[in-house]
Amino acid sequence: MTRIFKIFPRAEWEQAAASGHYEGSADDRRDGFIHFSTADQLAGTLAKHFAGQDDLLLIAVEAEALGAALRWEAARGGDLFPHLYAPLPAGAALWVRPLPRDPAGQHVIPPEARA
Repeated sequence: MTRIFKIFPRAEWEQAAASGHYEGSADDRRDGFIHFSTADQLAGTLAKHFAGQDDLLLIAVEAEALGAALRWEAARGGDLFPHLYAPLPAGAALWVRPLPRDPAGQHVIPPEARA
């Protein structure tokens, strides 16, 4: 099983959970797919796109459960990133964890998401 991760502002995840699916953030919709990260890519994604933000959640998803709509494509630094070309069913979440910040302001990735 390959776990991939999506970072959400809490309000966006709560809306997705209530509706049963997630259509993507403004950036996702602009790019035409929902951005995910692997465990190894999480720290870079947090630093580049979510620095200084509070009240974030980390959602884990089994990549294989997303089927053919999930594609691995080169992105930042040539790394292959998981991109979902379909809405994300809220029920696909294996777990949801908060992403607090440490005293230095860095997001703390939960142990079960570390590579």
